[in-house]
Amino acid sequence: MQYLPPRRIAAIHDFSCVGRCALTVVIPTLSVMGYQTIPLPTALLSSHTGGFDDLYFRDLTNDMHHIAAHFDRLDMTFGAIYTGFLGSVDQIAVVREFIERFGKTTDETGKTPIILVDPVMGDDGVLYSTYTKALANGIRELSTHARVITPNLTEACFLTDTPYRDTATLSWEEVEEYVLSLLQKLSHVCRGEIVITGIGLSGGIVANAGRDADGRIFWIKRTCQDISYPGTGDIFASVLLGSLMQGDNFETACTRAADFIVLLIGESAKIDTPVRMGVALEPYLYKLVKKENNNDN
Repeated sequence: MQYLPPRRIAAIHDFSCVGRCALTVVIPTLSVMGYQTIPLPTALLSSHTGGFDDLYFRDLTNDMHHIAAHFDRLDMTFGAIYTGFLGSVDQIAVVREFIERFGKTTDETGKTPIILVDPVMGDDGVLYSTYTKALANGIRELSTHARVITPNLTEACFLTDTPYRDTATLSWEEVEEYVLSLLQKLSHVCRGEIVITGIGLSGGIVANAGRDADGRIFWIKRTCQDISYPGTGDIFASVLLGSLMQGDNFETACTRAADFIVLLIGESAKIDTPVRMGVALEPYLYKLVKKENNNDN
């Protein structure tokens, strides 16, 4: 047997010191799944922007250029490139250049990187306060380079210029028609694998709808606590990516990620975790320990 070092994942996300999200959940999640996470931070925040006042925010666009240049001089290779929250429209070009430089180079396994774009832009039908239309358009352009995209319902609407609808108020037939239309439109943005997360249904059900690389549609429906914690999208995308790299197919990886999020939300609610602090991730990371004797993808 040939033993190789842990595969590396370039994680292009912000670093929020307080509140579990972005790099503070991406790094431990992917680490416990068996991968070395190499961060390329987009912004430094004293806390994330949901539920905290008077926070410190520093845009790291300039730093990103220098960090990426150093990676280049080191001849770094990656098993995946994974993008999340971007702090400014200028970062679109930085990330595009990063994907162009590192996205076609094989790592020690002889495989080219999985490019996953998590288009972190908004929720509940509204863009985040730091996002402009130009930045949203840039995220759409970046998504064209991805093998996998993981928008929530709001982000799927912004990526496709589709009016947002509160799906929890619709009949199942209306939801299905609406979401299938979004998936079809998104297939013109990303030619690879797509999952739309956070689709509310009546009766306390939350669904994810996916489209694999062959165009097959699948649904994952789970009963979930009616609590919306920040950072769950980052954890979902991280588990999804780690599962793909472990060799799971797309539907299996999405299911594994969805089940982990449902677990975290339920257990966090039991111990009255403050919403703005994010889910209580730490006690449950062991459930993601890398499966033995698997074939890395």
